[in-house]
Amino acid sequence: MSAALEMPKVRGKLTAQAPLASLVWFRTGGAAQWLFEPEDAQDLTDFLRGLPPETPVWALGNGSNMIIRDGGVPGVCVRLGKAFAQVARVDDTHLRSGAAVPDMALANAARDASLAGVEFLRGIPGTVGGAVKMNAGAHGGETRDCLVSATIVRRSGEICTLGTADLGFAYRHSELPADAIVVEALFCGVPAERDTIQERMKAITAHREAAQPIRSRTGGSTFKNPEGGKAWALIDAAGCRGLMIGGAQVSEKHCNFLINTGTATSADIETLGEEVRARVKAHSGVELHWEIKRVGMFGGAPTERVGVAK
Repeated sequence: MSAALEMPKVRGKLTAQAPLASLVWFRTGGAAQWLFEPEDAQDLTDFLRGLPPETPVWALGNGSNMIIRDGGVPGVCVRLGKAFAQVARVDDTHLRSGAAVPDMALANAARDASLAGVEFLRGIPGTVGGAVKMNAGAHGGETRDCLVSATIVRRSGEICTLGTADLGFAYRHSELPADAIVVEALFCGVPAERDTIQERMKAITAHREAAQPIRSRTGGSTFKNPEGGKAWALIDAAGCRGLMIGGAQVSEKHCNFLINTGTATSADIETLGEEVRARVKAHSGVELHWEIKRVGMFGGAPTERVGVAK
């Protein structure tokens, strides 16, 4: 994958053939043709305006819900840094957050401001930009429940602010174009006692640590829950708990998590996910849909099927 694209001048950092594996939780995958880390929002808009319009652009946040394929990713990967990682209180009920703020940090800021309704984000290991783009949710809450508006940069470099009604939210989904980059979001909370919020957050943390393989190299919830059901239960019933392909394994702790046992490639992980989908479909007739985002080109050797771990 050649880096031979004519790049606009930037004030931030622009890297050709940038390895991405260390930036995603699975710790697998190839390189980005270009990795751009803008100095600020103006740097980002200037860059996009000067970029050839046919060049693909996509955003990488915390890398917690993503598979980077082994053949790498053409075009430009945008990763937001410190300039987009601040939270500010606007008034008694509103917080303004940069897109690079970790979801957990926003939940903490809301707690410190004695604002409830945002604490579910304590259980989501992504960033605010990703939460907006996929309507992230957990523990009975979703991003659309507390989001007022999001400021995005379009592929053209145009900056605009969209209200919740404009974002087309559905379960783990928004209508934002794939190349739109969220840079900021406004949230609304409900005044409440700080200690009450803290107790709720402690319960979310305890549940996450007890139920999920958070100490493993994982990508979080792999498949969306089907209507009226739970993905993990369908996966378990289809006999997939502990199933392995190459170095990838269905977690024995939580069946809707895939893990890199140490030697997995991205192809192992994605092939395992497709095998799980096929077995669930054959067993229950339910078609699971990926929640994890998969980007880039396939590459590398075929995977080896190992079977169910003992």
